[in-house]
Formats: sequence, structure tokens, C-alpha cells
Amino acid sequence: MTLRPRRNLVLWSQIGGSPGRYRSAPVTRDRRIRRRVRRWIRRGGLLLLIGLLALGRGVMARWRLVLAGVVLTVLGRILHGGPSSAFLLPGLMLLLSAPLLPGHSRARAKLERELAAYSTPADRRDLEATLDQHPSDSTRELREILASQATAAHRSRIPAFGRR
Repeated sequence: MTLRPRRNLVLWSQIGGSPGRYRSAPVTRDRRIRRRVRRWIRRGGLLLLIGLLALGRGVMARWRLVLAGVVLTVLGRILHGGPSSAFLLPGLMLLLSAPLLPGHSRARAKLERELAAYSTPADRRDLEATLDQHPSDSTRELREILASQATAAHRSRIPAFGRR
């Protein structure tokens, strides 16, 4: 068993370039262009992903409006014709108005749950006495949440039983 010399060698890259009048200028220019295009595609994809994540965070706060807008708009596009514009226009209005409405953040939802623990009138009075000791501009959000919870509790009572 002896080692045979290899005769079918494959040249994967040409360092010196191809022989001839123009040498390797078109090949390297193509590679540079391809690298540049790939780099821009990667950067564009990353920027698109960052933008979609930011959009997703904003949409999650108002997902019901966006969902209703998408459903109505798609319905209006599918049933294009005379009466379908009754679906298309409200759908577009919901889609365009959703980013303009204030959404609730997770921190505010957590704060609302914690403030719901103060359910008895005595607890509410103690909490309001504590809030009165602080400036109103720093406790404005807390007071708004408490007021909305009080009106929601008042609406949910059965009017026939009266006050207790």
C-alpha cells in the first residue's frame, strides 16, 4: 500500500485572480456588493423587529380596539361593494384612533389591583387621609383610580336595596 499522488485537485478560491485582461475586478466588486446588500438587509430586519416590538407594546394596551378595527376593515375589503363601506370606514377609524387613546400599563393595572384591597369605607377613609398629607400633583393618579373604583362600585349596587 503506497500513497498515490492526487491528480484531481479542486481550487476553491483564486487568490491571484483569473488570468486575462480584466483580472478579478468584476468578481470582487460583485462580492462587495453582495456583502453590502446582506449587511443592509440584516440591519433593516433588525430595525423592523425593533419597530414591531415597540408597536406590539403599544398595541397590547389597546388590543380590543385594534382587533375590532382589523376585523371590520378586513370584512369591508372582502365584501367590497355598496353596503360594505359600512364596515370599512368604522374599521379604519378604529385602527387610526387606537394609537391616540391612552392605554393602561401593567404598572397601573397592578396599582389598581392593590388599591382594590381598600374596599371598606373605613379603609378608604384611612387611605384618603394618608393621601391628604402629600401634594395633590404626586397623588393625582391614585386619586383617579380610587374615584373610578368608587363609581364602579356604586354602579354595581342594586338600587332597590338602598344604602346601608
